[in-house]
Amino acid sequence: MQYIESFPCEVNTIENVWIPMSDGIRLAGRLWLPEGAESEAVPAILEYIPYRKRDFTRLRDTNQHHYYAGHGYAALRVDLRGSGDSEGLLKDEYLEQELSDGEEIISWLAKQPWCNGNVGIIGISWGGFNGLQIAARQPPALKAVISVASTDDRYADDVHYMGGCLLGDNLSWASVMFAYNSMPPDPEIVGDAWRDMWFERLEKSGLWLDTWLRHQQRDDYWKHGSICEDFSAIKVPVMTVSGWADGYTNAVFRLLERLDCPRLGLVGPWSHRYPHDGIPGPAIGFLQEVVRWWDYWLKGVDNGIMKEPMLRAYMLDSVPPTTSYKIRPGRWVSELEWPSQSIKPEPYTLGWRGIIPGFGHSPEVFETIQSPLSVGLFAGKWCSYSATPDLPHDQRQEDGGALVFDSEPLKETMEILGQPVVELVLSADKPVAMVAVRLSDIAPDDKVTRVTYGILNLCHRDNHENPDLLQPEQQYRVQVKLNDIAQTFPAGHRFRVAVSTSYWPLAWPPPQPVRLTILTGASQVIMPVRVAQFDNQARPFKEPEAARPPETQQLGTTKRNWRVIRDLEEDLSTLEVVKDEGKVHIYEIDLMMEKYVLERYTYKGDDFSSACGEVLTKRGLSRGDWKIETVTRTVMHSDAENFYLRADLDAYESGFRVYCKSWDKIIPRKFV
Repeated sequence: MQYIESFPCEVNTIENVWIPMSDGIRLAGRLWLPEGAESEAVPAILEYIPYRKRDFTRLRDTNQHHYYAGHGYAALRVDLRGSGDSEGLLKDEYLEQELSDGEEIISWLAKQPWCNGNVGIIGISWGGFNGLQIAARQPPALKAVISVASTDDRYADDVHYMGGCLLGDNLSWASVMFAYNSMPPDPEIVGDAWRDMWFERLEKSGLWLDTWLRHQQRDDYWKHGSICEDFSAIKVPVMTVSGWADGYTNAVFRLLERLDCPRLGLVGPWSHRYPHDGIPGPAIGFLQEVVRWWDYWLKGVDNGIMKEPMLRAYMLDSVPPTTSYKIRPGRWVSELEWPSQSIKPEPYTLGWRGIIPGFGHSPEVFETIQSPLSVGLFAGKWCSYSATPDLPHDQRQEDGGALVFDSEPLKETMEILGQPVVELVLSADKPVAMVAVRLSDIAPDDKVTRVTYGILNLCHRDNHENPDLLQPEQQYRVQVKLNDIAQTFPAGHRFRVAVSTSYWPLAWPPPQPVRLTILTGASQVIMPVRVAQFDNQARPFKEPEAARPPETQQLGTTKRNWRVIRDLEEDLSTLEVVKDEGKVHIYEIDLMMEKYVLERYTYKGDDFSSACGEVLTKRGLSRGDWKIETVTRTVMHSDAENFYLRADLDAYESGFRVYCKSWDKIIPRKFV
């Protein structure tokens, strides 16, 4: 990363601005203004998220927003209502209050003397979500959107559920927000009101995991904020961005296909990060691309960006399996439009212990599989947040508990781009069941690297709104859509489809062990094969650059562990994840911040009711005599009928506990 010291415009930073809402609540923003904007107004860029502009995202915010301002934009980073230094309460994701506040912020921006009335919105993850959601409400001043690592469907393709299966990340993500919501505003911004605001958050922000678990199907709760309900509502141009190691790649392809507005798509090798800071690399000059986008849509500069291909994607080369990569070898490819005429769906039969080109050329044979709970311990995270070390390991350790189908060695190199689909003809011996399907690359030395995967709650085989119990031993044809991917399978390699009946802890296991019977010969995988073509249709990306972040000092050590522990005497298996970021001193605001997370997922033997997830978080802020710490703990387990939640929240001021609260919840399982 190159830090830029000199920009076309000098930049003035305003540490905090108050943005009044119509109900009297004030939202806190940090503002970067290009010098002279007060006399010659400029377009404005908004990022609107709950992750604390003052401290926890301060470095990242400065990298980006100072950069935008240096290129002639007013850049505003706003804390959501009830988060960071903003007043009010934050009680859940993407509520009507959040979206209507977003509209008011955009209206406020457009009326400022330094803004010329043209506004863009950018964000990653939460900010990518609400950027699309606010665009669908069509505020007049909003002229363009950049949405990074987001989704159009809050139920089917988000951190909570996948294919109707409950994700383990639902627990860990709820715990992240539990920790954020427990933190106070900064007294240097809000003054003496900080303690009252803090205690209101502690008491009233709620246990979000309880809410999410009470909506186990795709109901109106999830439809709210899901722009897939009406793609036509978005009229402004959209740039949609993600990475193959992220959890949010699929929406890029749906948005390119279904939006009816100017749009561009970009997918690299990265995890859940902005591409100029992308890991695994190569990172790219993303901020230069962002400025080009804003220049075209907010300033009317004809720089040719919309004459370039609709989609640019990083075609991954074959690599040995490991849990982290600094660089993923590959190359950039481009498609003029999406869906692309260069992608051809090629069927392969899942035959008896093998994969056969074409469909319908193999005898039909019944195969059965009942997977142990250990399948999934080497799956990595649903969404790689740091890529160190949360990517899937060698899949041979998973495939022993799965039904596997291998192709013959490829005679020619094969590339795929898009969504592989596996169609299975199957029956189950229990009324509630799931299936996990993995597509992997087998090297000549037999190492197996997972390429992509999909999971399906078989009660959701027809739709996610009206699930239905399986009739034991009845045969069904189901379609499992795997995550979109771009991957090269070299000549001499084989590819594998692996089918399992559990995938813990990436997905919560079914109530009981399940045996699936699969009719091979009648089942198939459809590969999105990319026909080779000339790929140099777009100019190369520049090297990554950003504005220099504020000076900090790391105090103490940091630690990231990802451990699989098998206690053979107790027949107890544990996946333990530690992310200890230590203490960081931010000099420009003389603030010390610290963050620690421990996740632990366990099960015993073949007891499906023993699956348990636990997340412990610690957050701290200090400056002089002011010292705050919060500790949250969330434990979740289940039996055949219910989910059980136990959560604890403790808050400390100057070493003394000043607040504590506990929750005990029982939530019925419904077709999951």
